[in-house]
Amino acid sequence: MTNRSFVIGVGMTKFEKPGSRDWEYPDMAKEAVGKALADAGISYDKVEQAYAGSMYGSMGQRALYETGMTGIPVMTVANACATGSSALFLARQAIKGGLADCVLALGMEKMQKGPLGAGVGQSKVTIIDHHLKSMVAGRPWEMDKSPMPQMFGNAGREHMEKYGSTPDHFAWIGWKNHKHSVNNPYAQFQTEYSLDDVRNAPMIFEPLTKLQCSPTSDGAAAAIVASERFVEEHDLWEQAIEIAGHHIATDTPESFADNSSIQVVGFGVSQRAARLAMEEAQISIEDVDVIELHDCFSANELITYEALGMAPIGEAHKLVDAQATTYGGKWVVNPSGGLISKGHPLGATGIAQCAELTWQLRGKAGKRQVEGARVALQHNIGLGSACAVAVYKPASSR
Repeated sequence: MTNRSFVIGVGMTKFEKPGSRDWEYPDMAKEAVGKALADAGISYDKVEQAYAGSMYGSMGQRALYETGMTGIPVMTVANACATGSSALFLARQAIKGGLADCVLALGMEKMQKGPLGAGVGQSKVTIIDHHLKSMVAGRPWEMDKSPMPQMFGNAGREHMEKYGSTPDHFAWIGWKNHKHSVNNPYAQFQTEYSLDDVRNAPMIFEPLTKLQCSPTSDGAAAAIVASERFVEEHDLWEQAIEIAGHHIATDTPESFADNSSIQVVGFGVSQRAARLAMEEAQISIEDVDVIELHDCFSANELITYEALGMAPIGEAHKLVDAQATTYGGKWVVNPSGGLISKGHPLGATGIAQCAELTWQLRGKAGKRQVEGARVALQHNIGLGSACAVAVYKPASSR
């Protein structure tokens, strides 16, 4: 047997507006993990390790008590908005290293209403202090605006100034992702908006209107990752999806060298993580059919087209003009609705992306199904900064 790694089961809760459901972390974990185990067709006692991701909960072990108490190693993971995919990365590392044959990756979050701040806790040092310093060296700080929309909105402004994109390009991405989520029962929003609705929504930070910004959310998602030996012994080849490449990149001095807002919000780490993940999977972006991309704001989706190599630098808006990133185009990006419409419970987002792509490659995504999808790519970024990119393919026993 090899050290290949496979997703054999996925599950998630519906993503909800904070406070709309009376549940706690153990409740949401039990629901998401229970669905993943049922999907895999195994019991919890088969799981040898667990990585539980949460930015605010910090209760990996406790969250799993209602699922089972089997004495296995359980590690709590926190890595900004890339928390879920970091838990998945660690689960895969355990499989590829031969340390376990069946590992759980869990992501979950209960959030407060309203915009995210610049950090958590009382420390004067935050995970994005370098990023904020670099941004304000290039653009004035707007005191009445929240930090996250300001950072990503400034990246959008930079793209418009340098390359000629317009607010309508960003609005189209918001429109597209809301339209996709209409067919996703797990999405926080399932309302179809017109392009004018998106353009004319309340302005959060120009050029980003409210319908181009991801909401705070509650929810959980889980994935069971297994070795080739486990898949063979349990005859799971028909449902197994291989994680063919997975890489996490973090900041280098390049992120802050030119006071570029595009670099500050993760262009370089996205570019590097994508290159290394695709090299491991032995594919190019041209081979990819479906993408779940970290569209915390519509501006980030547009600039990430370039980071992933979907368009030359400065030409991402041409993909929007050609409608190349929706059904009927070259790629379908965020068939789930993405963070903008599906929701963004920080710890759960990365594993929810994995779940969507698993369903897509199995051909089980219902009305969201991307016809003929054979290669999928996941992009999940957390400022601070970590970017996880994974490549998925259907499994084969030969």
